[in-house]
Amino acid sequence: MVENTATLEITGMTCASCVARVEKRLGRLDGVEAEVNLATEKASVRFPDAVTTDDLLAAVAAAGYSAAVVPEKRQRASAPTDSADGTVPLSTRLLVSAALSVPVILLAMVPAWQFPYWQWVSLVLAIPVVAWGGYPFHRATWVNLRHGALTMDTLISLGTGAAFLWSVWALFFGTAGMPGMTHEFRLFTPDADATSAIYLEVAAGVTVFLLLGRYLEQRAKRTAGAALRALLELGAKDVTVLRVEDGIDVERTVPIDDVTVGDRFIVRPGERIATDGVIESGTASVDASMLTGESIPVDLVAGDAVTGATIASGGHLIVRATRVGSDTRLAQMARLVEAAQLGKGRAQRLADRISSVFVPVVIVLAVLVLVAWVLTGNPLSSGFTAAVAVLIIACPCALGLATPVALLVGTSRGSQSGILITGPEALENARGIDTVVLDKTGTVTTGVMTLGRVTATDDSALRLAASLEASSEHPIARAIVEGAAEEKLSPVTGFAASSGLGVTGTVDGVRVVVGRPAFAAENGSVMPELLATAVSEAEDAGATAVVVGWDGAVRGVFTVSDRVKPGARAAIDRLRRQGLAPVLLTGDNERAANRVAAEVGIDRVIAGVLPEQKVDEIRRLQAEGHRVAMVGDGVNDAAALATANLGLAMGTGTDAAMSAADITLVRAELGAVADAIALSRRTLGTISGNLFWAFAYNVAALPLAAFGLLNPMIAGAAMAFSSLFVVLNSLRLRRFTPGG
Repeated sequence: MVENTATLEITGMTCASCVARVEKRLGRLDGVEAEVNLATEKASVRFPDAVTTDDLLAAVAAAGYSAAVVPEKRQRASAPTDSADGTVPLSTRLLVSAALSVPVILLAMVPAWQFPYWQWVSLVLAIPVVAWGGYPFHRATWVNLRHGALTMDTLISLGTGAAFLWSVWALFFGTAGMPGMTHEFRLFTPDADATSAIYLEVAAGVTVFLLLGRYLEQRAKRTAGAALRALLELGAKDVTVLRVEDGIDVERTVPIDDVTVGDRFIVRPGERIATDGVIESGTASVDASMLTGESIPVDLVAGDAVTGATIASGGHLIVRATRVGSDTRLAQMARLVEAAQLGKGRAQRLADRISSVFVPVVIVLAVLVLVAWVLTGNPLSSGFTAAVAVLIIACPCALGLATPVALLVGTSRGSQSGILITGPEALENARGIDTVVLDKTGTVTTGVMTLGRVTATDDSALRLAASLEASSEHPIARAIVEGAAEEKLSPVTGFAASSGLGVTGTVDGVRVVVGRPAFAAENGSVMPELLATAVSEAEDAGATAVVVGWDGAVRGVFTVSDRVKPGARAAIDRLRRQGLAPVLLTGDNERAANRVAAEVGIDRVIAGVLPEQKVDEIRRLQAEGHRVAMVGDGVNDAAALATANLGLAMGTGTDAAMSAADITLVRAELGAVADAIALSRRTLGTISGNLFWAFAYNVAALPLAAFGLLNPMIAGAAMAFSSLFVVLNSLRLRRFTPGG
């Protein structure tokens, strides 16, 4: 069975019970798995070929909500609209309702201001607040009731509606409408005659508090998603390409969507690079800070790869496109971030299940509270007030927002810092990590061979060796040539290479041999004692010794090694301070591994392992009781990354490594590992704190409301601000600073 994926934008959801209902409806389709996120208002759906996207949309509609399929190649993300129902902006609804509610609340709270017939003025002012201001809640309640669903909006409509209708009945059929009627505002339930009590301030005030909570949540979600939208908006809109016309290159400005792989395009100083490619000519300093979090521009030359959306801060480039559209690195990053924000952790799935049964339980509880108050001889008005407070205080908004908003902020902040988290499972996997296993080449080291010590008995040794190696593409050859950048190289004739051993050729009329010591000996070059000692010292240090010889003797020894990345030792120190034990795991020889480990401060080294053995080593550490994070960048690391409790892939590595990892580090720095673990722990801690607050709030507040210790309006304000607390607590993640 082939599995397809789709992302749906869903409108009309307001709480965790809405989420549970949509997931349940989609899950009824054979083979369909769905995760719905309240904060992003999207669903990530996996479905078989037997199911179509029309079936998915019909299932969402059957649940009482609207949905649309997000095009796979869409490059821009829109901000959530400032509207609760798609018509009137929520901010307008809030401002008008607040202006009308203030006099209603003040008149109810201050008996001295209660002039004759003040209660009828309050009714006139409260009607538009309850009917028009609360329309988004009532509309959602009606839509869900038609489909047999009870949601948070049901509690809101029942609570405010009951308070309003009771007030209307008391005014028209009770004593509350009599001239000169007054009553005091109370924090607790009143004990007055039922027909003399009105609750217009409760109906209007709760509506305003809830609208305020919705508006602030919406603003916070827009702010939290700004990083992803900024990421998606980074790409250039138009690009200047070079088209061959009549045998010459002609500049043409075309939309970015018209660029194809292989096209050559121009990048001028200060312009964004249109798409991923390779520089054909020119040099420039490229600022990739928005993608990598690294603020220092990097100097690039012909042959270097460039990433779309980065800025050429200086220089003029001609680039050949290698990836376009949804295949670019920018698009892949955006997909990773958005996929992470659609996911759910175990804790949030539990919260969703609780919320789905919470609403009907609360309605039953409210009825029982009312009955209990009346049966124990209390005034009907007191029982009614307690029941309304139960309905309002129990709204599980905070439960629905606890995980998705924190995840939204955390992953967005991570994308700004070059840390791409695949989802809440990755955060949960980071819990309890005590060991970090590091691949050597490309992770702890640069993966680029560098010329170190030069020992020679002839001043021309480096120049002749570099002249000969200039014809080779081997990494060691490039290291020698780069190390001789200040030398004037000579032309070579008769060049010949022996794979894995060395090269020979004629330079300045002399037959020169460069390569392993044994290869030089085979070609008739005798090693003097001084240079033999240099070879031995290089090998003892775990470096590669390359010799150059001519006229029957070795004339020079070059120490070539893979250089440790800048800041690697400081990053290892940070990992230790985080309570993590670093382990170096490499297929390289033990001497080379020990040299690198000693340089960066790693005590435990596992060397000389094959790719499949890396998996065995990870499992062995896990069998010892460790929770292991694995950091790597190559194809040979993919299996180990998938086996570890937490896999972190260097973004400069292979696609196989990144797809197997839980977290991708766009910055190819070891310090990013410590940043990723720190961000994961902080995000997970925020989610745990949010869930605790949401659960503790409902558990503590419900008994207070049931025993008449909360005025319904105070209950409404407390419920709205509990959700606001969860959102504001999540926004603290925006202050996360890499390296801190």
